[in-house]
Amino acid sequence: KDDLTTFDYVELYLNLVYAYEQIGDYKKANFYSSLAYEYSQKLYNENLSDKIREIETKYNITKVEDEYKEKSKQLEERQSRNKKIIFIFVALFGFSLVLFYFFYQNLQLKQRNKIKELDSEIQENIINASIDGQEKERKKLSEVLHDNISALLSSAGLHLSAYLVGHKDEIPEEILKARSLLKEAHDQVRDLSHELVPPVLAKLGLYYAVQDLCEKNSNSIINFTFNYFGSNQKRYNEEFEIKVYFIITELVNNIVKHSKATSGYITLEERNNQIIINVEDNGKGFDSTKTYNSDGFGLTQIKARVKNLKGKITINSKLNAGTLVYIKLHIPDH
Repeated sequence: KDDLTTFDYVELYLNLVYAYEQIGDYKKANFYSSLAYEYSQKLYNENLSDKIREIETKYNITKVEDEYKEKSKQLEERQSRNKKIIFIFVALFGFSLVLFYFFYQNLQLKQRNKIKELDSEIQENIINASIDGQEKERKKLSEVLHDNISALLSSAGLHLSAYLVGHKDEIPEEILKARSLLKEAHDQVRDLSHELVPPVLAKLGLYYAVQDLCEKNSNSIINFTFNYFGSNQKRYNEEFEIKVYFIITELVNNIVKHSKATSGYITLEERNNQIIINVEDNGKGFDSTKTYNSDGFGLTQIKARVKNLKGKITINSKLNAGTLVYIKLHIPDH
């Protein structure tokens, strides 16, 4: 009973209403209809709370951007003040012109480095805030599609099928088309829910989700091999599993779309309360020593994800020699 969701209660009471109406017990049907309405209102309130949390996430992103602008402004004002000080010293102490010139250049360099560091930090925070919001929205939307909309479509289909059983001799074509459209809508909602957050990840865990990912992306052109060193029954924190899964998914997508590889290798290993991820391919590779290349193919977002998890990432790649991505993440306690 404790495992039932609010939607499960709504569906349960609606089915009871239908059942008691069929046997003619309208008193009980009315009682369960009231309960179904009560839980429908509760479900509406829960969905409303989710929308409020979504607005809060967007507000936090805006707040981070405002803080970045304010800090940049302060740094620019400080730089302007430093320029004035330097010019005064140059005017008063002409003999020290060269000395102050170097001091000024050094100060300028530090200011630029600080701005770059601040810009990099703010950009990472914005990326991570966006990613966290996207992952939460993925999970919640997947749950709503699967637990609410998909279930409602299934229930409507069952009611329609029950009606058709009692009217076998006279079945309007419109009713048959409606049942077909309901089934198609149910299948599309189910597929979309699985794309947002794979059910194997939620039900079985990271090991089986990555194994399924390799199987789905293997074909006659490229084959993915998965190795895991640890217990395949081990479950981690749900949020941690989702973040790790989408990091690996993004790397696999890069291999499929860009590498022109024929083989991909994914290895997961649990060691010293850390999870080690190796993603390798035999594709065309790129020059990982060049920043503009190594930050392509969504690697900037992957680096931000890893840093947000307080992990380390190393990318080794050479032209026509494949790519190896090594990631080390600390496993959260809870």
